[in-house]
Amino acid sequence: MQKKIRDYGIKIGSLEPGRLNKITDVSGVMAGHATIDDGPLKTGVTAILPHQGNLFTSKVIGTTHVLNGFGKSVGTVQVEELGTIETPILLTNTLSVGTCTTSLIDYMLEQNPEIGRSTGTVNPVVGECNDMYLNDIRAGAVQNRHVREALASATVSFKEGAVGAGTGMKCFGLKGGIGSSSRVISYPHGSYTIGVLTLTNFGSLEHFRLNGQEAGKAIQNRLSDRREEPDKGSVIVVMATDLPVSSRQLKRIIKRTGVGLSRCGSYIGNGSGDIMIGFTTANQIKHEYDGQLNRFRAIHEDDIDQAFVATADATEESVLNSMITAETVTGRDGNTLYSLQEFIDVL
Repeated sequence: MQKKIRDYGIKIGSLEPGRLNKITDVSGVMAGHATIDDGPLKTGVTAILPHQGNLFTSKVIGTTHVLNGFGKSVGTVQVEELGTIETPILLTNTLSVGTCTTSLIDYMLEQNPEIGRSTGTVNPVVGECNDMYLNDIRAGAVQNRHVREALASATVSFKEGAVGAGTGMKCFGLKGGIGSSSRVISYPHGSYTIGVLTLTNFGSLEHFRLNGQEAGKAIQNRLSDRREEPDKGSVIVVMATDLPVSSRQLKRIIKRTGVGLSRCGSYIGNGSGDIMIGFTTANQIKHEYDGQLNRFRAIHEDDIDQAFVATADATEESVLNSMITAETVTGRDGNTLYSLQEFIDVL
């Protein structure tokens, strides 16, 4: 089993995590990877499935938010307009967005023969970060089979670190990748889960903070190469919950992922693409119109602060988990990124 940041005695916030401390603590959510790790090829695909049914016919309430828009995502315009997500969410490298989009469309067409015939088209959702420091991104290593592998391998107990879309990612000058965390929140009307998955490829080492400590400066003192680099990477944050909320309330919640990023030391740099995607499994929307009213459940606005806290804490821990679970990696042209594991003893 992978050691996560809590296994090193570092606890973020006061709320308790779910059973796995992953986004998949939200019932029905699954995630999977296809990892390409072959010499200068360090990349892949990560898939997040909001539920196990047909997402096109039973959509989930969703929303997006952009902190800094230096990114090349697909599908977020329609999610923002209609407030629903109708496909799995794919994450990959910047130049593989097209391949993943086409493959995801094919996957949805196979499941839904009515698309493009008796009903409209489909809105694939794909996010990206640029892994060119470790990965030969021009080689176009990601193929259709990798998308299918990521979708088919989806499980509740997925790996974190340098896997899937996170294989070649760089976070705060160290090895980044896929991280995840969750929090359980309770009200008189029930207990719910906030789950976060991050694809981390952002931040500069000098600004890195670990649970409030200036960890980046301590790490710099251990490195022979102390170059300071601007924050010009990206991060994709996917937040899932079973909390009954509207798309508007969900947007308010996912904005708080930015709090977790900033606690780690991000200042949301000019060259960074910081994009958030959120969904709730509590309210599902049928694709076919039956002439009846849609019925929604939603929390009172006074309940929302606890969700804000949970989202900020889970995002912060998810970023740290992406770094602590990733091993040291050498990729394209001998470029090397060290794991946070190598410095945890001095932090």
